[in-house]
Amino acid sequence: MVPDKSQNRIVNPVKEKLRAGDVALGITVRVGRSPDIARIAKATGHDFIFIDGQHSIFNLETIIAIAHTALAIGVAPLVRVRGVDDPDVSLLLDNGVTGIIYPNIGSAKEARKTVETCKFAPLGKRSVVGGYPHFDYRAVPLSESVPELNDVCLLVCMIETMEGLNNVEEIAAVPGVDVVHLGSNDLLADMGKPGKFDDPDIVAAQDRVIKAARSAEIHAGCGGNRDVERQVKAIRAGARFVTTQTDIGFLSAAASQWTSGIRSALAEL
Repeated sequence: MVPDKSQNRIVNPVKEKLRAGDVALGITVRVGRSPDIARIAKATGHDFIFIDGQHSIFNLETIIAIAHTALAIGVAPLVRVRGVDDPDVSLLLDNGVTGIIYPNIGSAKEARKTVETCKFAPLGKRSVVGGYPHFDYRAVPLSESVPELNDVCLLVCMIETMEGLNNVEEIAAVPGVDVVHLGSNDLLADMGKPGKFDDPDIVAAQDRVIKAARSAEIHAGCGGNRDVERQVKAIRAGARFVTTQTDIGFLSAAASQWTSGIRSALAEL
């Protein structure tokens, strides 16, 4: 998110892309601890970083250091938290994060709780403070900063169980939710079909999430499905918020390709 000086406002690049009907691509950060991971994300064509606070160990200061670099270069810093009761959400949003990804949302009631935590009144119940890094700590009147921060905060609800899938229409309809994001890995595990990404049931689940998002005039996401062809199919079907791969996956794939290339070449001598 970067200042838009022509309009004297701040902009979340992911929200701008989604509003324009474009696709926003993000890299899931699992092991990267340096703020440079945001620069790598930008250099590799990603629009956001998906810092995984659910499955990886990050302290708050590390997340915020990454977020500040991302803010400065126009990459949206988003954090997947541990759940609807994660106590650090407001701290993250107050200190530079521009979006929260909630795992395993199963009902509209839970979705409403996420809105209450992430959004200021009248949408939610988030506490107000002064001096936000999103504005480079400029003294911005609360009458301006509060609605702007509400607007730029991206709220993502992950659909990862059959309960969530069965309630996705109601979840998507909750005011303040911006994205319903299919978590393919967990949903497949809940279906008793772990790893079966081409199974008709997971394809149908992605289609249902897309349809629910369209009906609610919000956006659908595709996550956990680490295959270019399948991701393209989901995008063509209507998914617009897509996590490409983890930093672990990218590093491992490139390193393995390189060492395999050397060993294969040497074996031919």
